[in-house]
Amino acid sequence: MKVDVYKIAQSSPDDLSGLQTLIVSQRLDPQTIVAMMGKTEGNGCVNDFTRGFAVATLQGYLRPLIGNELTEQIVFVMSGGTEGVLSPHLTVFTRQTEGLTGPTRLGLAICMSHTRDFSMAEIGTMTMVQVVADGVKRAIAAAGLTAEQVHLVQIKCPLITASRQEQGHAVGVQDSYKSMAYSRGASALGVAVALGELQPDDLTEADICTNYALYSTVASTSAGVELQNCEILVLGNAPDSHSDWVIGHDVMAHALDGAAVQRALQSVAGDGDHIVNIFAKAEAAPSGQILGCRHTMLDDSDISHTRMARAVVGAVITSVVQTPMIYVSGGSEHQGPPGGGPIAVISQRQP
Repeated sequence: MKVDVYKIAQSSPDDLSGLQTLIVSQRLDPQTIVAMMGKTEGNGCVNDFTRGFAVATLQGYLRPLIGNELTEQIVFVMSGGTEGVLSPHLTVFTRQTEGLTGPTRLGLAICMSHTRDFSMAEIGTMTMVQVVADGVKRAIAAAGLTAEQVHLVQIKCPLITASRQEQGHAVGVQDSYKSMAYSRGASALGVAVALGELQPDDLTEADICTNYALYSTVASTSAGVELQNCEILVLGNAPDSHSDWVIGHDVMAHALDGAAVQRALQSVAGDGDHIVNIFAKAEAAPSGQILGCRHTMLDDSDISHTRMARAVVGAVITSVVQTPMIYVSGGSEHQGPPGGGPIAVISQRQP
């Protein structure tokens, strides 16, 4: 497998100029695109339509180029919210599996899977945990990876809306915003089960978004109104890769854990290597404290705590890497320890 990674600045959610330049100049073959991850400048909450707008724009551009079938196979993960210094951008992953020659080495491998659509009653439940776990296992197997070789499992998951409730669907969580957390949390626990970080018997439905001692160290989940299934992206290092890219990860213990950022960078970056992008989770510590001091992010009725957390973690990481074009996603329920979250780094090695 040969995986390539491209990071493209965007002036708006429908800005395709950077992608178009790469394709027209033949530096990127659109038929090899398998996944796209974007940061858009919406609010990252239930009514953030910049995510769906970005996906629809990308799909509309790609369909005439590569056809409906290939377009539908692409995993689109759009994360809303570029608070603070975060800069909107798009990360494109391409993959080739045929006609490869030359030596191999430890390098980036990628695979995707799509779950079935979830009913409103299944979101945030053990059913969702198991369905996601099965999907993650399929993707890991398809990538030829072991659980130990996986450094990031990125999932886009659905949420519950008032209109869907009004259509007669039974739901477990009435509040649309809270449903985002339950969807993220159940999806993350599905990753933990798939990777053997947790056993199914370790979990009950009551643990979801309650027992935060249970978590995955590599899960990154993001909820949105633009889909009703889960789209799963697994990234790891395979020993027989043709890729020039490599991925590593660490876990931030809290929102100000700059040491974890440094460890994640050191796990992949050698002399002269180029950091392509950083993918991190952020949340306001549910304890209401950070480093022994009280924080008020959870008590603000004007600004969502997920927005504040993205701004804080984005500033911490940006201060280390000196680029605001990084992927920070808010809401890390069961993704790393409470108040913290996984951080993954993709680096391009020098020849």
